Amino acid sequence: MKIDINADVGESFGNYRLGSDEELFKVITSANVACGLHAGDYRVMNHTIKIARENNISIGAHPGYPDLQGFGRRDMKMIPEEVYELVVYQLGALNAFCQVNQVRINHVKPHGALYNTASKVRETADAIVQAVHDVLPNAILYGLCNGELVEAGKRLGIQTAAEAFADRRYDGDGFLVSRSIRDSVISDFEQIVQQVEDIVIHNRVLTANQTYIPIEADTLCFHGDGKDVASIVKQIRNRLGEKNVSVQSLGLMT
Repeated sequence: MKIDINADVGESFGNYRLGSDEELFKVITSANVACGLHAGDYRVMNHTIKIARENNISIGAHPGYPDLQGFGRRDMKMIPEEVYELVVYQLGALNAFCQVNQVRINHVKPHGALYNTASKVRETADAIVQAVHDVLPNAILYGLCNGELVEAGKRLGIQTAAEAFADRRYDGDGFLVSRSIRDSVISDFEQIVQQVEDIVIHNRVLTANQTYIPIEADTLCFHGDGKDVASIVKQIRNRLGEKNVSVQSLGLMT
């Protein structure tokens, strides 16, 4: 068994520092780099790419809504053309920094509210996929397991990866429980371990209603702004190793 472990990074901005990227790069296999609109800036993007390259981490673009104050987690009503242009803009910016650092973008994973909308709304998913197709046609598109984004990628012939979340609750339809709801984010370590093992080994996840639904994931997400996330990922990797699960980037799997 194999699994990729990704995390959102490069989310600092100006004098504001968020996350523990240096520690995370020692334990993850794929990095989703914020592209400057929901988080990050031009200096943070460049620095993050450099340290990812130094640690041999697969680099991914992490485009989101233009919502610094809300960290990209507030829904914004955009027509498909706006979503397309929004994603093209961010992919282009990160790709430029990758070019000057002589690395490539391995994958694309939308952020926050944009990701959640694209998981449910076909028109938004199609717009994102078209942007990836036009700017980075060889990149792997990360999307929620069984969501619209993965299906849109398949329709247009983009390589896709089904993503599951280690520290988020699921509803009965396989979508993430809104962060506005209490206990939507799992903080107990043993519960995170159990959810990871359920997903990776048993291809299932326990919903907020305490029922199991099937899920098959290629990559597993940990949130870079979570408390003690680097330590948690390290311990998770040790537990997976005991179960004979290999952790490696999707770029190496294909």
